[in-house]
Amino acid sequence: MAEIVIDIKDMTKIYQMGDVEVKALAGVTFQVEQGELLAIMGPSGSGKSTMMNMLGCLDVPTSGDYLLDGERVSRLSDNKLADIRNRKVGFVFQRFMLLSNLTALGNVELPLRYAGVPARERHQRAEAALQAVGLGDRMKHRSNELSGGQQQRVAMARAIVNNPAIVMADEPTGNLDSKSGKEIMDLLLKMNREDGATVIIVTHDPTISAQCDRVIHLMDGLIEEDSR
Repeated sequence: MAEIVIDIKDMTKIYQMGDVEVKALAGVTFQVEQGELLAIMGPSGSGKSTMMNMLGCLDVPTSGDYLLDGERVSRLSDNKLADIRNRKVGFVFQRFMLLSNLTALGNVELPLRYAGVPARERHQRAEAALQAVGLGDRMKHRSNELSGGQQQRVAMARAIVNNPAIVMADEPTGNLDSKSGKEIMDLLLKMNREDGATVIIVTHDPTISAQCDRVIHLMDGLIEEDSR
């Protein structure tokens, strides 16, 4: 049996909006195994973004439990969450989130810099990650000198450079043309199928989810359907 990377039990998230309580997640339970390729889908307001924040340790649940790669992260402080994110989660965002004053290489080195990796090793690992996403010839370019597809490749190299337990992609092809979007999806598939990465994609695009091994549909903060 494959190792469990994500173990969520009865997770809720309640936001206070003035006098009104909004239950973004209403008691969600599921597990993700090492090496799965999972899509999370649902209409606007279904809880997708909240789920992304929870899984990526950007926030903590109101109640319930969350174990990531064997660590209980449900009640950690902001500083501890930041440490977990840097060590165990690789993010690929729709808007790339690159620093424009840094080169592609500099952007990819950032997680390693935060982790205290020595300069030479940092440089070597960042170069290897950029090579892996096909940007070996663009390492010295700044983000404004790269196309949208190339910027997303840099973001993917940054996501994998720390060998995270999971790679989380939030609408990773949403700002790209169809050709670049296919290339990015092909890279995510390669990370999963060839490199063994656990990949979770938050998407509204059925052509993306159709390529995943498993699809979880959220509705009103609950799992409406799980294709497992």
